[in-house]
Amino acid sequence: MGLAFSVEVDAASDLAADVTRTDALITVEALSAVRSGPAPQSVEVLIMDRSLSMAGRGKLDEAKRAMCAAIDTLPDGTYLGIVAGNHRAEVVHPVDGGGVVRIDAAGREAAKRRVVSLLPEGGTAIGTWLECADRLFAATAAEDAVRHAVLYTDGRDEHETPEALDSALAACGDRFVCDARGLGDDWEYGELLRITQQLHGTAKAVVSAADLTEDFTELMRRARRIVVPRVYLGLRLNSRFRLGFVRQTRPVEADLTGQRQQHGDEVHIPLGAWSPEVRQYHLSLRFDPDALPVDEDLRAARITLRAERPGGERPPYADTRAVVVRRRATPGFRTAQPADLTRVESQRELGTAMRACADAWQRGDLARADRELAIAVELAERLGDANRLALLRSVRVIRGGQPALRRNVTRGEMQQLGLDSTRTGALPATGAAPLTGAFPGRPADDGVHRRVCPHCGTTTTARLLKHCETCGNRFDAPSPDGRSRGDGLPAVDRQPGPGGHRVADGGPAPGARGDDGEPRDAV
Repeated sequence: MGLAFSVEVDAASDLAADVTRTDALITVEALSAVRSGPAPQSVEVLIMDRSLSMAGRGKLDEAKRAMCAAIDTLPDGTYLGIVAGNHRAEVVHPVDGGGVVRIDAAGREAAKRRVVSLLPEGGTAIGTWLECADRLFAATAAEDAVRHAVLYTDGRDEHETPEALDSALAACGDRFVCDARGLGDDWEYGELLRITQQLHGTAKAVVSAADLTEDFTELMRRARRIVVPRVYLGLRLNSRFRLGFVRQTRPVEADLTGQRQQHGDEVHIPLGAWSPEVRQYHLSLRFDPDALPVDEDLRAARITLRAERPGGERPPYADTRAVVVRRRATPGFRTAQPADLTRVESQRELGTAMRACADAWQRGDLARADRELAIAVELAERLGDANRLALLRSVRVIRGGQPALRRNVTRGEMQQLGLDSTRTGALPATGAAPLTGAFPGRPADDGVHRRVCPHCGTTTTARLLKHCETCGNRFDAPSPDGRSRGDGLPAVDRQPGPGGHRVADGGPAPGARGDDGEPRDAV
């Protein structure tokens, strides 16, 4: 297989008598291992934006140069397809459009000639490009092939509906990985995040077209390190618990809840393709507290990492871990949440504030953008998030003693702010100091605090959040009926932003017994 996986789970085992959720942080590490059998087939599909907007400022010429450099990076034997997209999608390599083909020196030259010959025309319909790539993969790629695509666009997805893009993403999900790049500044960061979160890729702003060549060649090098095409987080839930959400928290935030699959008596969460790396996930389970016995250890969930083999079999590739909880009899029992889970809440709050800042700026609500920027800067400083803090400082000035956006900030800078809101980076070194202290206006102790969102009614016991995890609105904003929750800030009609705040409640829990027939309610 080429990778050895390990799984660690960090969760608070004690629950107050009246809480309704329990959370766990799951760390998955993949290390290089001796491979048995041949390496998986490597398949690349390069997706070019050739819309009319690419004609300006030499963008298409730079993009062609980047595509040719990426082709030169691919080793002999790689399977390659190239899609040129505008308001429709055209397979430009191979010429017959029938499927990806293995490349060699002659094949590279043929592919580059096709790329160089393209002219800009038409509009933008990214969903059709992805569906075309999916057909290329399906036509010739082996079932266990590593399928990787990369696309760039310089504009908004204007020539199809958001529903059409969503439909295309749903059809392509769990079939290939796709990285996306925004070229220039006239694209929408939310569209790129929708693509990469559904297709387990990375999104990045490339403000100068001249930088695209270096970025694409690095993407091709990284893609060569992928050795396991499809990995899943298998969750076998106790019948008294249901899935709240599963989110990737590092190195990039992404809500994976909507991608869940029922596979026998387990829920499988696709985790995409893997190279040697470490990723982290936040699992949240819901339950009726009256359904749990008092002072008895319960196994809320079994967690098994699985990888797909040809034929669809998904055997385990790491030891199974358990989330074990104990409900205490005393209401308001003071539970200590793991420090890393507290940090994850704050990281998510940071990303939410960054996106809210970018969205408010694009709406022209500069006062709101300044307030969200101040929240984001404070959080980034307290978290020690050097990368996101540097980005925030690059767009701010100090006005009236408070951080505020530069009035000459560009759209490209704000698009980058939105994209990088989900980029949390590599896991901190072992033994890193936990986040301590309270944020202004937030509870300072570790007791159980309950807040009800005035917009959607969700109750949370999370201590550090200012924004509701379900609807994305602030707890302290007035509710639709005009009731204020505290600081007098205006209500914001903010739907859950890219990266997600929606919490799916999950369907009926699997059966009450495990494979071995033992009761699943007891440890």
